[in-house]
Amino acid sequence: MTAATTPFDSGALSETDAGEPLLRIRDLVKEFPIRAGVFRRQVGAVKAVSGVSLDLYPHETLGIVGESGCGKSTLGRSLLRLVEPTSGSVLFGSEDVTTASKGRLRELRSDLQMVFQDPYASLNPRLPIRDIIGEPMVIHGVPKAEARERVGELLKRVGLLPEHGNRYPHEFSGGQRQRVGIARSLALRPKVIILDEPVSALDVSIQAQVLNLLDEIQDEHNLSFMFIAHDLSVVRHTSDRVAVMYLGRIVEVADKDALYENPAHPYTQSLLSAVPVADPRRERSRQRIILQGDVPSPANPPSGCRFHSRCPVVQDKCRTDVPELADIGVGHQVSCHFPLQTGETLLHRLNELGRKAFISSKS
Repeated sequence: MTAATTPFDSGALSETDAGEPLLRIRDLVKEFPIRAGVFRRQVGAVKAVSGVSLDLYPHETLGIVGESGCGKSTLGRSLLRLVEPTSGSVLFGSEDVTTASKGRLRELRSDLQMVFQDPYASLNPRLPIRDIIGEPMVIHGVPKAEARERVGELLKRVGLLPEHGNRYPHEFSGGQRQRVGIARSLALRPKVIILDEPVSALDVSIQAQVLNLLDEIQDEHNLSFMFIAHDLSVVRHTSDRVAVMYLGRIVEVADKDALYENPAHPYTQSLLSAVPVADPRRERSRQRIILQGDVPSPANPPSGCRFHSRCPVVQDKCRTDVPELADIGVGHQVSCHFPLQTGETLLHRLNELGRKAFISSKS
């Protein structure tokens, strides 16, 4: 951002071609050191994010799904350097966020914002709502009168009243607090918002309201969202593309319809089999894929494919060789040595291999 630009101008990027990614993540790694002993020497590391590469396009919602502890939230925080990545790059336009100076990073954050999972913990309990929403504008030098007017507009846009600005976070419900968090993320008119499980702590009816609000705001402001969640039904409703994470790695990326209708990775099929079906008859008769064992420790992940210790169709190559994230057609990428073919199920593959099925029926 040059001296002539304000947080409400077009920002760091020139006009972006619709076919070019807005955010390029390349080989991103985040490891947390494990220390022990009197001198706190490092004896290992928790490998939370391991070589993630993704693209986020203009006006796109990219869903990130996976089990708890797979590294989704750490990935989102690393993109904005809320936690410092160990290595890799995050390109916003032509600029690498990971190497930006502190001053430049502050400027870039007018274009890159985040909505956190816990709507109470992310708000300062000592500040009234008007100051919480207005703080980003104060930091970026927006005149007080303009900031005050903008706060009122944002409160109305997220379904609150301007007079609510005088209240404190504890005076709001969970859904209202999350609306405040969304309003704060919009204060500087960003281009990208990282949504870290924004509705997981809310009631189902409130979830729908917040999701509809996010959809409207995205269209109005031409935003790009990275939507982190563990609820696959919500992700299917909100996302254009979906990336599946397992133990710090991306195992599958595809258009949402392709991924939900023809998952190619055994882990993705097992996740989708756990999604409830609204029809009671179908729910009783459908088959569930039950993975064996626990998720390995990210401090000591398995060699080769990290999923091999729980994969029902594992083969010798999976235990030794790390699979690359390869395109199997029409932008559908999968990190598996033996991906399932279109329409193929794990049950069919297990029958071919003559193995005991890790599959149960509710009928």
